[in-house]
Amino acid sequence: MIEIELGLEDVARTRFAISPLWEVVASVRVLKGADEHGLHRTWAEQVRPRLATAGLDLRPLFDLVPVPTRSPWAGRVPGFLCPPPTTPLPSLDVELATVRATPSALLHTTAEVPPARMAALRADPAAELGRLADVLEAYWELALAPYWSRILTLLEGDIRYRAGRLVEGGAQHLFADLDAQVTWAAGTLHLEHRTVRGARRLDGRGLLLVPSAFVWPRVFSVLNEPWQPSLRYPPRAVGTLWHTQPATVSEALAGVLGRSRATLLTELTAPASTTDLARRTGLTPGGVSQHLTALRTAGLASAHRAGREVLYARTRAGEIVVEAAGSGSPPSTTRA
Repeated sequence: MIEIELGLEDVARTRFAISPLWEVVASVRVLKGADEHGLHRTWAEQVRPRLATAGLDLRPLFDLVPVPTRSPWAGRVPGFLCPPPTTPLPSLDVELATVRATPSALLHTTAEVPPARMAALRADPAAELGRLADVLEAYWELALAPYWSRILTLLEGDIRYRAGRLVEGGAQHLFADLDAQVTWAAGTLHLEHRTVRGARRLDGRGLLLVPSAFVWPRVFSVLNEPWQPSLRYPPRAVGTLWHTQPATVSEALAGVLGRSRATLLTELTAPASTTDLARRTGLTPGGVSQHLTALRTAGLASAHRAGREVLYARTRAGEIVVEAAGSGSPPSTTRA
């Protein structure tokens, strides 16, 4: 059990953030086997063949992401690989710039990382960190970018809920249902941990709360200098992340966009190619391409290259439009 002591200044400085870089790292854990409950099976079954087809050398990244074994140190992730974000929603580019600029003094870890990988990083930090950042970016484009609007919707929804809890009942109310592994009592946050014990003081630095789609059922903590003390926890309703309803085109949406474009936007519950969308909708490939171009121009869809294939996905705006048309009323878009 870890006991995190929060003083008044720590409570005042507690904040939320979303980290695209952490989602990359946590999703790699899933692909390496840390998903025994199959929560992300749908995503993994789509992504694995895509990564294999691309033929990327992912070892600079995968070597640094252990998965749980019998070792007490296994499952830990090197801090320098995914430092906590300094802003509420940094872009991946910003976080990768931080990785590239990592001081050589921070290139150490107690995680089960191949010694040769760590030796290479320490021998030529600039070159190896640059290579690592490039691999992180390439992996993101294939494995996460096409799904990001869906993931972001889930994470932002959790932050809005948590902010409401804080307003309603203060810190105690905020932490009461954060996760079963986290409890709050008398200014101390108790975090269940398999191997680490003892008290940790934040000394006025505050606590960063980072909802993460790929960490369930674990909570990951960052409590060591020089990084911001952080908890990466599963958001509410994470079990519904990959659930999709049968695509039913809203008449209201068809009235605004036209039936073909409304059909395509509705079908994009998961990233899809032009060929796949043509097969599913009965539209010609040329017609699908033309309509997707219009949806992209309007900011409702995005395109992501995956090897020789281009995958289309709904953007955050596209998600909001489909949700609003399906419910008959505009969803709340207030950010916490």
